[in-house]
Amino acid sequence: MNTAIVHIDCATDAIPEVAEALAALEGVSEVYSVAGNVDLIAIVRVAKFDDIAEVIAGRISKTPGVVNTESHIAFRAYSKHDLEDAFAIGLPDAD
Repeated sequence: MNTAIVHIDCATDAIPEVAEALAALEGVSEVYSVAGNVDLIAIVRVAKFDDIAEVIAGRISKTPGVVNTESHIAFRAYSKHDLEDAFAIGLPDAD
């Protein structure tokens, strides 16, 4: 699983609508409305690294109301929850 954290600036009067539209996009697992320097933070999770660009540049950035994005690619996750197991469906790896 490849993960990116995307900070999103959007039109102030459309934050809830933009958040809902982003949450509906394939590859976007979560969207958070936050306080601070950005309006929203989206978590992108995809199987192939190359798909990150498609989700961020091809979908998120083109969503009406999105003004700017800043993306952070995750190298490793440190969590009590094993995200790989949470998304696995029992199929062998394609590698």
